[in-house]
Amino acid sequence: MSKITLLNCDCMTYMAGLPDKAFELAIVDLEYGIGASKPSKKPNTVKQKNGSILNVKTVVYQAKEWDFKMSDEKYFDHLFRVSKNQIIWGGFYYGLSGGAIVWDKLNGETDQYDCEIAYQSFNKRTDLVYYMWSGMFQGDYCGKEVRKALRQIGNKKLNESRIHPTQKPVALYRWLLHNYAKPGDKILDTHLGSGSSAIAAHQMGFDFVGCELDKDYYDAACKRFKEQTAQLVIFK
Repeated sequence: MSKITLLNCDCMTYMAGLPDKAFELAIVDLEYGIGASKPSKKPNTVKQKNGSILNVKTVVYQAKEWDFKMSDEKYFDHLFRVSKNQIIWGGFYYGLSGGAIVWDKLNGETDQYDCEIAYQSFNKRTDLVYYMWSGMFQGDYCGKEVRKALRQIGNKKLNESRIHPTQKPVALYRWLLHNYAKPGDKILDTHLGSGSSAIAAHQMGFDFVGCELDKDYYDAACKRFKEQTAQLVIFK
């Protein structure tokens, strides 16, 4: 059984006490410095098949200041020291060059971002993954075959609840772990956020450590993790 450790702490303090290459893989979603944590006032609109425009109620998150800042060089010094490989969402905001992962959200004609890009240290190529993530429209497949990726879950009760403004789906993290991690790897997430990475690591049997400085997000992520893992036990 995997060992999942969730910490309410400053990741810099935690990493400072680690030996070199303590983790095989770090998967992190950094501050972009673009104010993503500031609640949006614009409506989320979706164009339906009949051509009409549907206004979807936007989730209002508590205003936070974390995403108006950016991690400094010391953060990356620690991260690259304690992990053998890295997947860094928003890495290109920091000028990181190398391989890339492009997540196409299949948003269609909505007013939301079409994709997100992560830096990856494994090679110089660019990988593309499809997963529908557009408000109440969420996919049931995470991969490279567009026809499958366009399928919706169908039952909206199975949709992931949104607890963080930059939350990413558990299925996306499962795809990352399946394609970039090896059995027995230890996984680090310095910016736990919604806890999706922890849930995916648990589901796939990876040892995992996640750090979250914000107490509100940490408590929400722990609650979500407990609910999701309880469901896993019930359905085994």
